[in-house]
Amino acid sequence: MTDAHTDELANELANESALESVTVIGLGLMGRALASALLAAGHPTTVWNRTAAKADDLVARGATLAPTVGDAVRDGSLIIVCLADADAVREAVGPHRAGLAGRTLVNLTSGTAEEAREIAGWTADRLDGAIMATPEVIGRPEAFLLYSGSPDAFEKHRETLGRLGSATFFGADPGLASLYDVALLGIMWGTLNAFLHGSALLGAAGVKASDFAPFAVQWVSSVSGFATAYAAQIDRGGYPAEDASLDTHIATMKYLVRESAAAGIDTDWPARIQALAERAVQAGHAGASYASLIEVFRGRA
Repeated sequence: MTDAHTDELANELANESALESVTVIGLGLMGRALASALLAAGHPTTVWNRTAAKADDLVARGATLAPTVGDAVRDGSLIIVCLADADAVREAVGPHRAGLAGRTLVNLTSGTAEEAREIAGWTADRLDGAIMATPEVIGRPEAFLLYSGSPDAFEKHRETLGRLGSATFFGADPGLASLYDVALLGIMWGTLNAFLHGSALLGAAGVKASDFAPFAVQWVSSVSGFATAYAAQIDRGGYPAEDASLDTHIATMKYLVRESAAAGIDTDWPARIQALAERAVQAGHAGASYASLIEVFRGRA
């Protein structure tokens, strides 16, 4: 073995031994995926779950199962929490907050911005996060995770957090990642609802959803370009109708409602879309772009 190869091997071993110890509290589907990615990257990983059997596969791969949350907290320099909700975090981790001193708490539990700020107050080194991915892609670049809270904590653990997926930091407000989370989920649900409604409408005419899907995907890609243009209008506070005016949109919305009724499918979704647009028109935005609906969502129309 050459001296160069010996040095390279020594450096690799040194890097592995230098990987920080991580604790994962909560082993649902997502928690197990987080712990698995950390194990695969070589981190000493401690896990805890109310139902200990969920840790069996992780323990077989080298994880340490902590008997209590207190033990789990003591084992890690980075404590990642992924539980059902904020109440579960309060119940499991709250009694051990004194043990968080000198450790970094990363709360990846879904919740409100206010809950994120409350839990962040338990320790100076804290981050709140949101996982915009499904468990099977955790540990790959296409998984992206959002963080906010302590800038120092993010910089300190950036490399480790990057092993879970692409990591983006939004600033010192611990609640900002949670706000991004629900805003992005709203886009997901809105898009999926539109696809499901469209599938029901075309299905009434005998069209398979699998035949509709490629056109839906292509159209969503085209529509996404509007977001950038409308974002600039929203930030400027002016809504010129550079593509189509709101009254033009409403004229077409009526057909979606009528076709839905004629097909015997639920009209609630298209009727709500039309009602929102009509409120914006009543507030004086008839000749404005679709972006003017922001005033309805802001409660100003």
